[in-house]
Amino acid sequence: MTDTPNLHIAVVGGGPGGYAAAFLAADLGMKVTLIDPETNPGGVCLYRGCIPSKALLHVAKLIEESEQAKDWGIDFAEPKIDLARLRSWKENVVKKLTGGLGQLSKQRSVQYIQGRAGFENSNTLRISKADGADQTVSFDRIILATGSRPAIVPSLKLDSPRMMDSAGALNLEDVPGSLLVVGGGYIGLELGSVYAALGTRVTVVEMLPGLLPGADRDLVLPLHKRLDKLFEAILLNTTVASVKGESNGIHATFEGADVKERERVFDRVLVSVGRKPNSEIPGLEKTQVQVGTKGFIQVNPQLQTSDPSIYAIGDVVGEPMLAHKASHQGRTAVEAIAGHKVAFEPNAIPAVVFTDPEVAWCGLTETQAQKENREIKVAKFPWAASGRAVTLDRPDGMTKLLIDPKSERVLGVGIVGAGAGELIAEGVLAMEMGALARDVALTIHPHPTLSETLMESAEVWFGTSTHVYRPKRS
Repeated sequence: MTDTPNLHIAVVGGGPGGYAAAFLAADLGMKVTLIDPETNPGGVCLYRGCIPSKALLHVAKLIEESEQAKDWGIDFAEPKIDLARLRSWKENVVKKLTGGLGQLSKQRSVQYIQGRAGFENSNTLRISKADGADQTVSFDRIILATGSRPAIVPSLKLDSPRMMDSAGALNLEDVPGSLLVVGGGYIGLELGSVYAALGTRVTVVEMLPGLLPGADRDLVLPLHKRLDKLFEAILLNTTVASVKGESNGIHATFEGADVKERERVFDRVLVSVGRKPNSEIPGLEKTQVQVGTKGFIQVNPQLQTSDPSIYAIGDVVGEPMLAHKASHQGRTAVEAIAGHKVAFEPNAIPAVVFTDPEVAWCGLTETQAQKENREIKVAKFPWAASGRAVTLDRPDGMTKLLIDPKSERVLGVGIVGAGAGELIAEGVLAMEMGALARDVALTIHPHPTLSETLMESAEVWFGTSTHVYRPKRS
C-alpha cells in the first residue's frame, strides 16, 4: 500500500459521492479539502433531490393510507394541509442531515471550503469562495464529483414562475389546481404523486409507450394501475409541442397519434426529462481530462481520468445517475489513490422508484435480456399469496428472479410493491455473492414478512413454493 498521509486530496463537489470520498480519504490519513457551493456537504441529493423528495413522499403516503383506512373500518377527518409547516418540516430534515455532515467534516479534520472551483492546471485549483475572495491551492490528486443538473428541452423553455424543474417543485410554493408533468420517469412520477396527494389534478405526458422506460413492463403495471386512479390523466406516446404563458396559467399543446385534447391550460408545469452531467468545469481544458460526446468525463475502472492527477466519480462520469453509485465510486477512487488494488466493477447497482407502490430492480432485466438475446428463466411470486402483503392490504406487488437456466445463478431481481426499495438490497447481495436460486430458497426468512417473497420466488423456480402451486420442473 502507498504511504498516503502526506497526500493532499481535493474533492470538488460535496454530494454523496464527494463527501464519501473526502471522509474515507481523511480516515486513511490523507489531508483533504472538500469544495462545494453550499454551506455544508450534501449536494443535490440532500438539498434538492433524494432527501426532500422522500420526506414529501412520506407525507403523500400518509395521506393516501388515511383514505385507504376507510376500507378497514377507520374514518379519518379530511386532512388539512398547512403548507408552511410542511415546508418547514422538509427543510428541517435537510438542515439536520447537512448539518450532521458538516460536523462529520470537522471531526475528520476535512477542510471545507464553500465556493466554486476551476482549474489552473492539473494540480491547482482556483476557488471562488462564497465570501467573494479567490483562493489558489495546489493538490497531489483531485477528485471531481460535480454531479448533474436537470436537462432542459429547448422547445419548453419559458421564463415563467409557473414553469418548474425538480428543484423548483420541491420548494412547494403552493398546491396548484392543475399540474402538467413532462416526463414519465422516476422524478416526474415521484413529484407528481406528492402533488396529487396534496390535492392537485396531475397530468403526466410521456413520449414513449410506457412509464418508467428503463424498467420491465410487469414491474410497472401495478404502479400504472394505481397512478391511473391518483392522476387525472396519463398520456403515453405523447409530446408537448409548445408551452405559452397566459394570464391564468401555462397553455400547452400536445402532439401524438392518441391525443384527444390537443390544447390545455395548467396552473403549473414540471419538466422532468432527465439530467445532464456538470462537466463544464472552468479550466478543464487546461488538463488532460477527456469528455465524451454525451458530456460525461471519461474514466477507467479505478475512476482515473486521462489526466493521472485527476479522478472523477458519480453523475459526471455516466449512467446510472444514482447517489449510491456515486458513494461507492468515491470510495473506490480514494482506495485507488491510496494504492489499493481496486476497481469499480459491481455485479449489480440497485435502482429504486419511490412511488407507491415502489419499483426496484438490480442486475439483468427482462428487457435487456431480450435485446441481448440472452437465455433466461423468470420465477415470479405474486404478493397476493403473501400473508404479510395481505395484512397490509397491499397484495398488488410482485417479486421476480431472473435465473440462468444452466447454472441456476441469479442474474437479476425485480420487485414492485410497498417497501420494494428496502427489499432490493437482498437481491443485490445475492448477485454480488454469486448466489444460485437454491441459495436464496434455502435461506430461512422471517415470517410473516415481505422479504419472504424473495425466498418463495426461488421456490417457484423449483416448483416447490409453499404458497403458490406450480408443477415441478422436470
